[in-house]
Amino acid sequence: MRAEPDGAVEEVVSVLVALADPTRRRLLDLLAAQDAATATTLAGRLPVSRQAIVKHLAVLDAAGLVVGSRVGREVRYSLRPAGLDATTRWMSSLAADWDRRLAAIKRAAEAAERDFK
Repeated sequence: MRAEPDGAVEEVVSVLVALADPTRRRLLDLLAAQDAATATTLAGRLPVSRQAIVKHLAVLDAAGLVVGSRVGREVRYSLRPAGLDATTRWMSSLAADWDRRLAAIKRAAEAAERDFK
């Protein structure tokens, strides 16, 4: 992984680890479909316990993908899409590198084909 300033490598790693779990991806989908939700509400939509949801939300929070805010006695979680910025930049850079490499392979193959004829 290419190093980026300000700890971006660690940020990308934590986002990828958080996104590796299907339950966490489903939580992000649920939060994207609504403004905010409590762990209890989210647990009602998934086949896992509230305690498991809280643990998943803690991982997502640590990765910067969700944020919890206290409203009275409840903690409401909402999506934080900016948490994906460093990962998006890294993936775009990686894709551009592969595009350049594949274009070079294509040029070499086309040149070899012309030379062969």
